Amino acid sequence: MEWENTPLSDNVEDRRGGGGGGLGGFGGTGGLGLGTILILTIIGYFTGIDPRMLIGGAEVVSDMRAQAPQSQAAAPGADDKLKLFVRHVLGETEAVWADALPAQTGVSYQPATLVLYDGATQSGCGGAQAAMGPFYCPLDKKVYLDLSFFRDMETKYGGGGDFADAYVIAHEIGHHVQDLLGILAKTDAAKENASQTTRNAISVRVELMADCLAGVWAANANQKWKLLDPGDVEKAVATAGAIGDDRLQTAARGYAVPDSFTHGSSAMRVKWLTVGLQSGKVDACDTFKQ
Repeated sequence: MEWENTPLSDNVEDRRGGGGGGLGGFGGTGGLGLGTILILTIIGYFTGIDPRMLIGGAEVVSDMRAQAPQSQAAAPGADDKLKLFVRHVLGETEAVWADALPAQTGVSYQPATLVLYDGATQSGCGGAQAAMGPFYCPLDKKVYLDLSFFRDMETKYGGGGDFADAYVIAHEIGHHVQDLLGILAKTDAAKENASQTTRNAISVRVELMADCLAGVWAANANQKWKLLDPGDVEKAVATAGAIGDDRLQTAARGYAVPDSFTHGSSAMRVKWLTVGLQSGKVDACDTFKQ
């Protein structure tokens, strides 16, 4: 992926450097090793399952606002390569959506802030921990990311790579686009008083739409900057196929429970990422009608 000559975003808030402990500092793990925690982190991110539930024995807190203190330490002074990469990818999403969103939907794009942190911090949606994986908070319009998520996927487990990492960021920005379009508010309202199965089904549609919107970003970004190298699309499709709820649940417990899916099956994730990549259009991503 050719990202070095694309726009740089200034909407990155760097809270790193506070000694938050990274994945090793995740509370309630007992004697679990770092590798086990990371596997559960990745499964939790891509399935929507709180890693504390996968670990077992950890306290489930309904109000997360008291869980993790915000780091007050100064952020690193110089851009490291990963931060620079994040700034470029975020800048690409801002440039793409500033053009595509009003042109295709009539809605102006307002950039989200991406927060980098170590281990734990505070979000508008409550405490953020590395074990939760990257996420978007609609209450403060921010994406939260601990860069250890990318480092460990690549160095310890042979995954990752520039385009796969960019896909994760673009997926979270896809949720921000949904927020700007009013989709998140509507789906949250639809979940009220619904059964857990129905709530899960709605979550799947929301997540598949974010996958599709990540594809829309990639298609439009490639037109602007020719950023895709040979094999990038194939790698992204393979990544989408590898992180379906069915595969992750089967890997974690030997079988899959479709009613518990929150992000979609491998086939569904591949389908909707591909739809976005091939169309480059927001209106092609209506997962609630197809």
